[in-house]
Amino acid sequence: MTTTVASDALALQRLYHWEATAPERIALTQPLGGGALRDYTWRELMDQCRRMAANLQSLGLQPGDRVALLSKNTAHWLMSDFAIWLAGYVSVPLYPTLAAGTIRQILQHSGARLLFVGKLDGWEAMKPGVPAGLPCIGLPLAPPDVARSYPGWDDITARTAPLAGQPLRAADDLSTIMYTSGTTGAPKGVMHSFGTFAWGVQAGLKRVPALNQNARMLSYLPLSHVAERTLVEHGLLATGMRVYFAESLDTFTADLQRARPTVFFSVPRLWVKFQQGVNAKMPPAKLDRLLKIPVLRGIVRKKVLGALGLQECLFAAGGAAPMPPELLRWYDRLGLDLVEVYGMTENCGVSHATLPGRQRPGTVGQAYDGVECRLDPVSSEIQVRAPCVMLGYFQQPELTAQTLTADGWLKTGDKGALDGEGNLRITGRVKDLFKTSKGKYVAPAPIEDRLVMHEAIEACCVTGANLGQPLALVMLNAEAAHKARDPAGRAALEASLAAHLARINETLDPHEQLDCLVAMVDAWTVDNDIITPTFKVKRNRIEDLFAKNYDRWVAMRQKVIWYGV
Repeated sequence: MTTTVASDALALQRLYHWEATAPERIALTQPLGGGALRDYTWRELMDQCRRMAANLQSLGLQPGDRVALLSKNTAHWLMSDFAIWLAGYVSVPLYPTLAAGTIRQILQHSGARLLFVGKLDGWEAMKPGVPAGLPCIGLPLAPPDVARSYPGWDDITARTAPLAGQPLRAADDLSTIMYTSGTTGAPKGVMHSFGTFAWGVQAGLKRVPALNQNARMLSYLPLSHVAERTLVEHGLLATGMRVYFAESLDTFTADLQRARPTVFFSVPRLWVKFQQGVNAKMPPAKLDRLLKIPVLRGIVRKKVLGALGLQECLFAAGGAAPMPPELLRWYDRLGLDLVEVYGMTENCGVSHATLPGRQRPGTVGQAYDGVECRLDPVSSEIQVRAPCVMLGYFQQPELTAQTLTADGWLKTGDKGALDGEGNLRITGRVKDLFKTSKGKYVAPAPIEDRLVMHEAIEACCVTGANLGQPLALVMLNAEAAHKARDPAGRAALEASLAAHLARINETLDPHEQLDCLVAMVDAWTVDNDIITPTFKVKRNRIEDLFAKNYDRWVAMRQKVIWYGV
């Protein structure tokens, strides 16, 4: 599908626009630790980017060469990306939680010629993944070893004259290769042009009027993920808004309260944690009672949202996984109309979204203007077509042909259904369905959405191909895992989990009802390869590790089975 966007909507043109029209406006606010902050105006941002772009061009790289970026979200993550584009190259962002083997795989597969290394936890474990001889540049806030080992951003920009003029990149020019998190295998390099992202953000802005030059956002989800890349990076370029960065998990509440975001996007798990935090301070029954009193409703809402740092939020959204309908209703009672969005790396995250004030819990709403959607008549697979669909997978033409039809439809791999209004409901993954020994198919995703609503459950996986009934493996959060290691705490937790399981089974068809729940106290992590950097569970890895136990667990005839205590 041909990408048609106005030239002034492309990334570099937007940078030049803000450099010329709003040079002293603050674009980025970076915490430095200990309460210190550093603001960057558009003039300062572009001066830094131009200097680094000039340095990159001096290193002998060729137009279109790939330059990789490994860092948590910081102001210099964005500056590095902009400098790569200004210099004529293609950026390859890596998740800041990847294991060394995956880092090496991506750097070698992409043919990266240089790597920016920034703020990271666990750099020593990641460093072996950087191929010997690959030039690296250390960003501010990088671990001390990075500063000792590689040339630093500040030193380079201090001695380099800024790149002059306004070099341009065409809409169809490759801008980035984004490696997916790989729930079913090796990461795939999704290729996007300047035009695909420009079209995607323009389509998204029509649904998010609150995203404008007066908007504030907190950047904390990985910028290597498509949601943050579209909303924060390209949203910044499109609107000139102000972006704040989070310092750490420990300071997240303070970071959020400092930014007071007017637009806030998060994954469902964080929205659940917010809810659980509120419930821990105010019993749900008391909160419900207070919200029913007209004279108190506004005061209570303001207090609760203020404690979260969301008292000025005009647009709130969730995505990357389904939002439980009861969670949406809870936030609605607080006056926060949570929009649910649906998309993939392969289409810039721009596909469907619910409409503010017109929530249809259980659906992801209607397609964005300009996005076509259809369901495969046999498999019910969701297929979409729009100018924001990827160019293909880097150096994988066979996989590209399997995923993109000849006429530009993207096969999402998700199963869906449409209601009478055109709202899309995600019913599972085409390949995630499994059949029990009774010949009945089970879609695990809707059951998992209910399971993770328990305050002790961090992640879960419903499985059970060829068993009489499915079962669920759940990973407990750190606090619950600690309790489970004590017999008294374990007994109370077991009773709570068993009651949760019983409530869920009451809502399921007989063939879907869970035989048992296996509670695990050891964390599922990127390092042990059970979850992806975006915290999605790798089902095939779960099967490899635990399938040998399924029959034995079922034979125990217990509703809650402990593993690892």
